[in-house]
Amino acid sequence: MVMTETSQITDQNSGQDIILTPNAAKRVAAIAEKQEKPAILRLAVEGGGCSGFQYRFGLAEEVESDDVAVKESGVILVVDEISLDLVRGSAVDFVESLGGNAFQVTNPNAASGCGCGSSFSV
Repeated sequence: MVMTETSQITDQNSGQDIILTPNAAKRVAAIAEKQEKPAILRLAVEGGGCSGFQYRFGLAEEVESDDVAVKESGVILVVDEISLDLVRGSAVDFVESLGGNAFQVTNPNAASGCGCGSSFSV
């Protein structure tokens, strides 16, 4: 894992800006191992989607200096400071259902969302 010098990783018990559930951490670890990449999940918020903002997930190569990072079961979730303003207090989970498997964000800041759960408004 590569980190920039000013990055700091917080255990979830000591900071509640955002939470990565154990189930999501397990899924990220499996994907990262299969792709031979570090177990670092990046969550970003972008303009778009049917409700105004949309979540974007991807594996990151490193933790950037302006990231907020939390660790769960050896997996790191990183969120840039701008996106964090829109997802502060959220939980990132991995949900398996008849409709499919997906990472899901439970966001207390969202005023509304779309049916698929991938976009929201504030």
